[in-house]
Amino acid sequence: MKLRPFTLYLLPVLVIAISSSFQVRAANDQRFKTSSPFATALETLQKQIGYTFKSIGLLRRAMTHSSFSEENNRALGILGGYVIDTSVSLRLLNKDIDISPKDLNRRVSETSNVEISCAVDGMHLGLQKVVRVSPKTNSTVPAVVCGAFRAIFGAIAVDTGKCDDAGDVFLRVHGGEVGKALPF
Repeated sequence: MKLRPFTLYLLPVLVIAISSSFQVRAANDQRFKTSSPFATALETLQKQIGYTFKSIGLLRRAMTHSSFSEENNRALGILGGYVIDTSVSLRLLNKDIDISPKDLNRRVSETSNVEISCAVDGMHLGLQKVVRVSPKTNSTVPAVVCGAFRAIFGAIAVDTGKCDDAGDVFLRVHGGEVGKALPF
């Protein structure tokens, strides 16, 4: 019976000592871990767009051009293009339900145009510095930047399981008046 009070005091001391040891190891591991420049760029990009990925692998894929790897952003870019078109269409129709189909199509096309809007938005985010391409591919080409830009929103849609969430992020990032290109 005399051992029992001793055991009650010893158990908390052991728990504290063991947990402190793990905390010190974790702190040391964090201090000595260095991020790659690409990982750092992905963290910065998440802050810029105001969205943190649950699966960072999706953003990594979105920032990988087909010239760099077979695991690339092409499919995410297609989804992202539809997310952008849908978000812009919905926003424009909410503003003016009587907009003509021709005007709606023109304004959606203007927003998703590779050279006058999509690539400009991507350049504002610095995607030309983030997207991984082969040494023979120029990362500043509008089609490369635009593909990466669209892929971000496809990746968000997959990450959340909702196109609406991805569309909301696009509308925040694009800014300005929806249906008009941003100046560079």
